[in-house]
Amino acid sequence: MIVKICGLSEAEGFDAAVAEGADLVGFVFFPASPRAVTPAQAAALSARHAGGPGRTGLFVDPSDDAIAAVLAALPLDILQLHGGETPERCAAIRARFGVPVMKALGVATPADLDGLAAYAPTVDRFLLDAKPPPEATRPGGNALAFDWSLTAGRAIPRPWLLAGGLTPGNVAEAVRISGAPGVDVSSGVERGHGEKDPALIAAFIRAARGG
Repeated sequence: MIVKICGLSEAEGFDAAVAEGADLVGFVFFPASPRAVTPAQAAALSARHAGGPGRTGLFVDPSDDAIAAVLAALPLDILQLHGGETPERCAAIRARFGVPVMKALGVATPADLDGLAAYAPTVDRFLLDAKPPPEATRPGGNALAFDWSLTAGRAIPRPWLLAGGLTPGNVAEAVRISGAPGVDVSSGVERGHGEKDPALIAAFIRAARGG
């Protein structure tokens, strides 16, 4: 079970994610998010621990220059594209920067999963998140879940993470119903917007792994 703790912006949360054995940690490079960090802030956090979880950078319809600025500050193991990037754009980013790409796609109906096939040749992973409501100001991190049964028994053409509305209290059920091989959480382990709670991080990771 792959566990990703996303939206890390302060030392307490980052240290907890590392200590509790998260597989991936995520830094948000999207100014509209309450969890946004600058490349320098992310680099300072990452430098607190050598090795450990893979570092993921979350971008929303980024320019090449924006990605390059982040990579100049800190190495990333995965580029998470959370906007309206086309398969062609994903392929171009992957080719230019030589970093694995994880494409986030919003899910509300079975038809939303039909688009995975077009992206499969151009990305390394998927993140399946709840579609944002019409009034949302950001494409993810809205603490909403989609119907987990939509992915049950469905062949997803790349490794994938389940996201959206996950908490320590529901992640085990989400994994059981969805069949997800990995999970991603941000707001579900916070005591306030952008403020991670180490106890919730520990509880989430334990629950996700069946502990």
